[in-house]
Amino acid sequence: MKLGCCYFPEHWPETVWADDARRMADMGLSLVRIGEFAWSRIEPEPGVFDWGWLDRAIDVLEGAGLEVVLCTPTATPPKWLVDRMPDMVAVDEKGRPRGFGSRRHYCFSHEGYRAEAARITTQIAERYGAHPAITAWQTDNEYGCHDTVLSFSESAADRFRQWLRARYADIDTLNRAWGNVFWSMGYRDFAEVDPPNLTVTEANPAHWLDYRRFASDEVTSFNRAQVDILRQLSPGRDMTHNFMGFFTEFDHHDVGRDLDVATWDSYPLGFLEQFWFSTDEKREYLRQGHPDIAAFHHDLYRGCANGRWGVMEQQPGPVNWARYNPAPLSGMVALWTMEAYAHGAEFTAYFRWRQAPFAQEQMHAGLLRPDNSDAEAADEARIAAAAIGKLGTQSIAKAPVAIVFSYEAAWVCGIQPQGQSFRYLELTYEWYSALRRHGLDVDIVSPDADLTAYSAVFVPTMPIAGDSFVEKIAALECPVLIGPRSGSKTESFCIPDDLPPGALDRIMPIKITRVESLRDGVSEIGVGWTVSRWREDVVSNLEPEFALSGGRGIVYVHGNHRYIAAWPDRSLIDLLVERMGKEAGLELTPLPHGLRVRRSATHVFAFNYSTRVIDTAGLGLGTPVWGESSLSPAGVTVWERT
Repeated sequence: MKLGCCYFPEHWPETVWADDARRMADMGLSLVRIGEFAWSRIEPEPGVFDWGWLDRAIDVLEGAGLEVVLCTPTATPPKWLVDRMPDMVAVDEKGRPRGFGSRRHYCFSHEGYRAEAARITTQIAERYGAHPAITAWQTDNEYGCHDTVLSFSESAADRFRQWLRARYADIDTLNRAWGNVFWSMGYRDFAEVDPPNLTVTEANPAHWLDYRRFASDEVTSFNRAQVDILRQLSPGRDMTHNFMGFFTEFDHHDVGRDLDVATWDSYPLGFLEQFWFSTDEKREYLRQGHPDIAAFHHDLYRGCANGRWGVMEQQPGPVNWARYNPAPLSGMVALWTMEAYAHGAEFTAYFRWRQAPFAQEQMHAGLLRPDNSDAEAADEARIAAAAIGKLGTQSIAKAPVAIVFSYEAAWVCGIQPQGQSFRYLELTYEWYSALRRHGLDVDIVSPDADLTAYSAVFVPTMPIAGDSFVEKIAALECPVLIGPRSGSKTESFCIPDDLPPGALDRIMPIKITRVESLRDGVSEIGVGWTVSRWREDVVSNLEPEFALSGGRGIVYVHGNHRYIAAWPDRSLIDLLVERMGKEAGLELTPLPHGLRVRRSATHVFAFNYSTRVIDTAGLGLGTPVWGESSLSPAGVTVWERT
């Protein structure tokens, strides 16, 4: 795995560039990302280009032996462009323009901006496409960051109507699909359909779902336009985009099909603070991040571009954007780096090289402080570089179990959650975490993926389960666990005619006759476990495998398939993992609290996310080739696989 950093030569005097490049190479870095926010420096006036500074910056980096990932700068269109096309900005759900003054101030649907994005991409690719230092291209930066996937502009409305016309062909078909007889919502023509915002109360969920599908397709086509230009003008270079953490606003599998390498931006401490984790977990893992945050995304994005992936931005210290921004525990930056390495990353780049003393991100740490001295993470990057040099290339080993991850499922659960605590990402993450607590490696795959080689398959929920997916799941001979709400909606967001689980009743002979959501703090009790948040009434001739104390069934088994009709607590999901693991012939290793393992083709890695020393001798892996059997907090130990 290569190590790298994100660098902004335009932020610093040219006199320091050569020293920066030398220090990067001395630190063990070999790759540098540049240019993602540089449009106004490249083109300060319409049609007037200043390439000199970028030419020299790339040459300096190449001279130090560094590879360059060059970005298209379309995440930050310059002020002159916004002034020339003021309607190019996105419009939020409340109808307010999202103006100039920060970043991502554009609407994916604006035809004029799409043309400008293609133009600047072409200009940059023509100039640098054959440059030997450029080994990869990054399109744009963090699609959708700051809630910018959904735009409610006139441009978006026009393209949405075109999208609907292509999907439904005639307006009567749309009215039937959406159930527009309800509340007198029928349309006479596609031209009458607006985006689903600014309604008096809840808009039609089918309308929302199609708008989310449309918006996701807009991101995909916007990205594809840049990739097509870059492939033509810079052949032989890898194409990537840097995805984000816990983000489902567009289908990353669709975007990933146009990429060579899927990358993501890893900020474990910020994500711990910003998302659903309990107060106790936020306290326990304050300076480490939850043990499964980074790994979850490594495995998710590895499934988005045919197994090729990397970390484009790795947190090196305190960030600036979370509610609270603690510093990493000493050793964690090296641990996060090694964990990416163990999961098969092609590179990990730290964000950023030097902390900026100005503007919005001045409180975001880097490998260097603003005064040019080494920050704490610099030595940890050196430690990681030494470990990688000693251990050598790591090949990805196919995991024994798979989790099926659907972006559309996330949209369905978000549009009509029925209970405000039903969060698709959290449910999926809890199932993933249970598998990891038992020492299992996991592949997170799309609903279209081939599942035949896995020893067990987990589907946390699949509200819209089409015929092809059901046939694929039915054909599996391994243990399969299907979660609540699966098969509960049709393609057009309606309850199936024969009730949930819809087409899944071919493999699970049950009917869901009623559902309920439970407020926080309310749970129902089984033997040694509870369910909360969501529970379904099941009618079936099957005897439940697990039932509540009053006898109401929660888990049902038919052949090798299971269905769980509730939101399980960790005790119940652990029981199911253990039972399915035994059925699959898997070797489960319940791990000490805070410890996680990962296997490559040649090595076993252990990572200590706790704040106590963990003795790994009980894992029976012999003598480590890196680290110690007694694993300190933030420690990493590596063994050769036998």
